[in-house]
Amino acid sequence: MSRKKLIAANWKMYKDPAQTKEFFHGFLPMVAKHDRDEIVVCPPYIDLHAAIELVKGSKVAVGAQNVYWKTEGAFTGEISPTMLVAVGCTHVIIGHSERRQYFGETDDTVNLKLKAALEHGLTPIVCVGEVLEEREAGLTEDVLRRQCMRAFSTLSARKAAKLVVAYEPVWAIGTGKTATPEMASDAHVLIRGEAAKAFGDDFGAGLRILYGGSVKPENAKALMSQEEIDGALVGGASLDPKSFAAIVKY
Repeated sequence: MSRKKLIAANWKMYKDPAQTKEFFHGFLPMVAKHDRDEIVVCPPYIDLHAAIELVKGSKVAVGAQNVYWKTEGAFTGEISPTMLVAVGCTHVIIGHSERRQYFGETDDTVNLKLKAALEHGLTPIVCVGEVLEEREAGLTEDVLRRQCMRAFSTLSARKAAKLVVAYEPVWAIGTGKTATPEMASDAHVLIRGEAAKAFGDDFGAGLRILYGGSVKPENAKALMSQEEIDGALVGGASLDPKSFAAIVKY
């Protein structure tokens, strides 16, 4: 089954609206004719409006880096799925390792956010992955199984249709270490197996699983040539239009 690769940029806490404009002015012409892959840029909330205006008429989509699971209410500082849809967002990152590490995100809140995103027609990019201690203790498989099982809990295959998963070995984020393409591929096989258990074999076979963890123009081709890797979630290297375009064109 051929799965269209998805290359997503996670800008984390970088760039204001003026810098967002500058990025897209440089980036869009470089990928104007590129339709082999789906391209998504996820800037901070304050840049969403600018980004969505700038990508109009292009093939590039815009996503958010997080979402809350209620549609409205007394939740100071949170942003709901309906708000994201209202500004023109189509994708959202859920459960990024930094959200888990610094902001108390758990497998259970990931599940709530995933259900809310799907309910409102967003394409969720759900992040899973092990930290260095877990990998060194041989716990990678257990961790990935637990994260997938809890994230997918009480979801039907029909509802989960738009799901995308990103595998991020946390020890490879911003450290310059990259999981070898083979290591990444093994993790993807395991995640695909968990999705097949939760939603059926056909769903598992069609699920797009991205790799995230120090993806750069230099290693993008080797990673993307793995049959199990269906795209990339790119951090630091996505902040520069040239570097992100080079990854998209791997």
